[in-house]
Parts: sequence; C-alpha cells; structure tokens
Amino acid sequence: MHLPTLLLALTTLTTATPFPFHLTGLNRADAISITQSQMETIAPKSKDCDNPPAEGECATGKQAAKFTSQSFDTYKVTNKAEQAAIISLMAFESDDFRYNKNHFPGVAGQGTRNMQSPSYNKKYASSLPALSDKLASVSNDPAALLDLLRNDGTYDFGSGAWFLTTQCSKEVRTALAAGDESGWSRYISDCVGTSVTDERKEYWERAVKALGV
Repeated sequence: MHLPTLLLALTTLTTATPFPFHLTGLNRADAISITQSQMETIAPKSKDCDNPPAEGECATGKQAAKFTSQSFDTYKVTNKAEQAAIISLMAFESDDFRYNKNHFPGVAGQGTRNMQSPSYNKKYASSLPALSDKLASVSNDPAALLDLLRNDGTYDFGSGAWFLTTQCSKEVRTALAAGDESGWSRYISDCVGTSVTDERKEYWERAVKALGV
C-alpha cells in the first residue's frame, strides 16, 4: 500500500457532477468482461492470497475481475481506456489488491480499493440504496463507514468506477477516453489529485496492454 500522496484525501472537487457519458464505436458486451488473466497481468501479486499482509483484506485476481466487471456494468464504464485507468489506480493503491484500508498513520477511514478519503467514502456510501438504513449509525465514524464498504466486494471494488463517473469532469473523461498518456496523466492530476510517478505509470501501461486499449 502506498503512503498518502494518496490521491483522494487531498482532492477538492467542486464542479464535477455525474453526467451521461457515451462514446461512439464501443462494444458494450466486450467492454464489461475483465478476466482473471488480465487482472493478474496488471497486478502480478494477485495470483493468490497466500500469507496476506493484512488479514481479511486480500483479493485475488479472479475476485478482482468479477467485482470490477460488475462495477463497470453498474456505472456504464464501457471505454477500455477508462477501464484501464481505473484498474491501474486500484491495483497501485491497494498493492495488487492486498489492501483495502490505509494502514499508515494519516487519514482515519481511508480505504476501498482505490483508497478513497473519508469524504468521498461518505458520498459513495450515500449513493448506495442498500446502505441507506445503516448510514445514520456510522455517519460520524469514518472507520465504521469504511467497514460498510470494504467488507462487501461489490462496494469495495465499485468505488473506482463510481469516482470516475461522478467526480471527474466531462473534459477529463474525454481526454482519458482517447487512450493516450496525456489523457491518463490529466485524470491522475486533475481528478484523482495526485502526481504521476514511474510506478503508477507502470501499472497503467500494463493495464493498457492487458485490455488492448
């Protein structure tokens, strides 16, 4: 897991809103089927969860493929360049899906597979109808709120797609969907709110290759 340079804890977005996003020439059937092999190519340590570093947090490439595919279906992320960006972000931040909680001193309640800050976790949880009756009891407890999200694979892996489709601007998504490094760099800097690093780029490059962007 990576020290919070992290991303979403420092991001302040005031103008991005959800919007219907459609690109021409996309094959929906092809776009929402991420395979175990693709996940293991992107996140090599996800081949197994033998001797996990944090009990109860590790997910295999097979599990990650299942839940991530579901999230792309739910949030209609059909563009492969967007998919590659989300998967590479989650794989990088979670150390190949071995963590879903920030264990370093820092922001309490930071987690899910893309290591969202508590403020985004609260927004995310509030968007999930199935959690509506549980939110009141944890609204002032970031760690308990995170547990609601990270203990369910659907929610845990769904945060990356949710974040892209609800918190990133249309301009960022359009640039990202082009599939080049410039668009991906803009997604990392302008929406995720962190810096491009060599290691982060390596994850993205593996994702681009694995998904055939």
